[in-house]
Amino acid sequence: MPKSTTRSEKLDLRLSSDAKQKLYHAAAAANRSVSDFVLESALSRADETLADRRYFGLDVERWTAFMAALDAPPRSHPRLERLLTEPSIFDGNTDV
Repeated sequence: MPKSTTRSEKLDLRLSSDAKQKLYHAAAAANRSVSDFVLESALSRADETLADRRYFGLDVERWTAFMAALDAPPRSHPRLERLLTEPSIFDGNTDV
């Protein structure tokens, strides 16, 4: 974590005595403050959790298929087109 980052927010959490002791021991073993240790660990885990929502990797074959699907013209959906072009009851037409 960059030292130049200003910390202006606070996060409180409740934990068991055993969990607190484990964090203190782990922070000491890593020669870090408990705050730095917990923050770095939590941010690392957050990055792992969010990674599949930001990035995904494909092999060449699947990438080619993916790009072909993106480049393909849209399929026709006549029922959906009719639904979106017919007057709605919300348009003020009471003859429905």
